[in-house]
Amino acid sequence: METPVEKTGKTPAFTLDSRQAWVRLGLALVIGSIGSVGMWSVVVVLPLVQAEFAASRGAASLAFTMAMLGFGLGGVATGKLTDRFGIVVAIGSGIGLLGLGYLGAGLSAALWQFAAFHLLIGAGASATFGPLMAEASHWFERYRGLAVTIAASGNYLAGTIWPPLVNWGSASIGWRATHLAIGGFCVVAMTLMVLILRARMRGHVAASHAAAPPPKIDLQLPTNTLTVLLSVASIACCVAMAMPQVHIVAYCGDLGYGAARGAEMLSLMLAFGIISRIGSGFLADRIGGIPTLLLGSVAQGAALMFYLFFDSLGSLYVISAMFGLFQGGIVPAYAIIVREAMPAREAATRVGIVIMASVLGMSFGGWISGVIFDATGSYAAAFVNGMAWNAVNVAIILMLLLRARRRGPQVAMA
Repeated sequence: METPVEKTGKTPAFTLDSRQAWVRLGLALVIGSIGSVGMWSVVVVLPLVQAEFAASRGAASLAFTMAMLGFGLGGVATGKLTDRFGIVVAIGSGIGLLGLGYLGAGLSAALWQFAAFHLLIGAGASATFGPLMAEASHWFERYRGLAVTIAASGNYLAGTIWPPLVNWGSASIGWRATHLAIGGFCVVAMTLMVLILRARMRGHVAASHAAAPPPKIDLQLPTNTLTVLLSVASIACCVAMAMPQVHIVAYCGDLGYGAARGAEMLSLMLAFGIISRIGSGFLADRIGGIPTLLLGSVAQGAALMFYLFFDSLGSLYVISAMFGLFQGGIVPAYAIIVREAMPAREAATRVGIVIMASVLGMSFGGWISGVIFDATGSYAAAFVNGMAWNAVNVAIILMLLLRARRRGPQVAMA
């Protein structure tokens, strides 16, 4: 049933699941697809930056680490901004950080400066992920799961669209000019999109969520305890997720197939990840966020196991597609669970915390897999390590599923 949001003054009421909600969601997807360039551009220009500053690959990679750190910390900060002042203010701060970050990176005179400015780039990009997922959850009730996953898909769409554009720009006008161009485009295009979104929200820019639908499920846990459990689960599943995503290119090189084949498998993985995100949204609207996350996590563990037993070129393409299809919906499922089980007024902050945990898991998972490979001379133990972390995630989510009780319609928001 469609639920109207209360009017504030002369502001027209907003109806959940309405055409206006879908228009907002479309704008959010565009904003996410633009702003998430901050997650992918550094990967493309890494060899060029390394060569210009005569640095080691490890030193040049610090920029990616800083971008991930900024993305994690920025997600919490922009989530708080969203809960207090609204999504327009949060994205506006992200636009400013992206513009400053790309300007500084393009003008960097030293590698440490280039890396430092990626902290701003990552923080700016974070405003277009967690906060947008949380905000989209307030626009829908019947199709909330689908809306959250569509909002989250901007990140993967950016990973599909931006890398070839950044590569073309770097080859044509150089990586520095490309960074300046990206910064300018993000500021102009995202500002335009946010102004349109603000107009579409018709004054609900920093609206209270007092009239938002209450949590659907009761997990019989304090909100802080649930946040910690979801964060631990997020770390565990993302340590497992990082093994193929970070090391598939190197793995293919070790097997003699070449890095180009590994890059193709990574692109295939991300492409199927988009399908997975949308599909998991449909599923969550029917069975709920926790069962959807449990299914995705179990399937991800199965795909990791297949990597242990099959290493022919054809089988690796198939398994990589399976892995993308299984894992793409996992991270957005946490946002769905937060909205199903926690008060709307703090959803963006809580989602930001869990997303920060997932970033930590990805960072640690990529690093520890490399350490295990160095110690054993094989990725087999690294795949087993990923499966063990995945089992921790499954155990936590299964526990939450067993505790879940559906709230009655009379329950008010805490």
